[in-house]
Amino acid sequence: MATLKDVQNKISAVKKTKQITKAMNMVAASKLRGAQSTMEAFRPYAGKFADVLGSLADKAGEEANPLLVPKETVKNVHIILNTSDKGLCGGFNTNLNARADALLKELKAEGKEVSFTNFGKKGRDWARKKGHTIIDEYLGVVGSSFEFSVASISGRKFIEKFIFGTYDEVYVIYSEFQGMARQVAKAKQLLPIPPLETAEETKDDNAPYLAEHIAEPSAEELLGEMLPRSVYVQIYSALLETSTSEHAARMTAMDNATKACNDMIENLTLVYNKARQAAITAELMDIVGGAEALKG
Repeated sequence: MATLKDVQNKISAVKKTKQITKAMNMVAASKLRGAQSTMEAFRPYAGKFADVLGSLADKAGEEANPLLVPKETVKNVHIILNTSDKGLCGGFNTNLNARADALLKELKAEGKEVSFTNFGKKGRDWARKKGHTIIDEYLGVVGSSFEFSVASISGRKFIEKFIFGTYDEVYVIYSEFQGMARQVAKAKQLLPIPPLETAEETKDDNAPYLAEHIAEPSAEELLGEMLPRSVYVQIYSALLETSTSEHAARMTAMDNATKACNDMIENLTLVYNKARQAAITAELMDIVGGAEALKG
């Protein structure tokens, strides 16, 4: 049975751990508010941007830009994997890496070569451990405040390599924020840009009226300017979603850890009280035994 000193040391250690988890929970909550507000402010822009692109694609035709045209044969596929730089956020990174692994196996089964660009240390470390080809890495982005330029600089590289034939397809894996208790790992095709939803396809008698976009200069020229920016928007949106999801996952994980510490302190306190009571009883028995011996 553990001594009183051992139990006291354990209780003290758990209390210190509880202070750390509670502080991390508060930090994650603070960062979450900022990341969530940025993400929610960007979502309407991304949605409207897709509407305008669909309208322009309807006018220009989907053969108007090489970013819209699938390659005849797909051999080289590139995956952009978004994860966090730090741990202690539950199964957040594990789910993202598992989604990447599932997509990788699917592509490998089709005889395709796969390479990675990693946003975040956890995804980078996973890819290294598995022996996958890593082309580029961006650390210190996810989970921090970052500018749109991060997405545009990296996006230009993907577009150039797609146009010149280095990559035949590009996918992005990210965590979609659906709520405090739900973050879903998703994979989305980035290049070639999937068929855009046009006004004709979304036509519905009960749907709200969609204004027709007048193109000046021509729809083809505007499409050539906007399609690359669409790639940047998708990357930036994925980074925002992943950052928000990371803070939410860490906040939940630290809250659960704090509750677990409370349970451990409660159980250890019971053990301590039992050990103390046993020690007191043993001392009383020694005293009583000594008194009886003196009487004899």
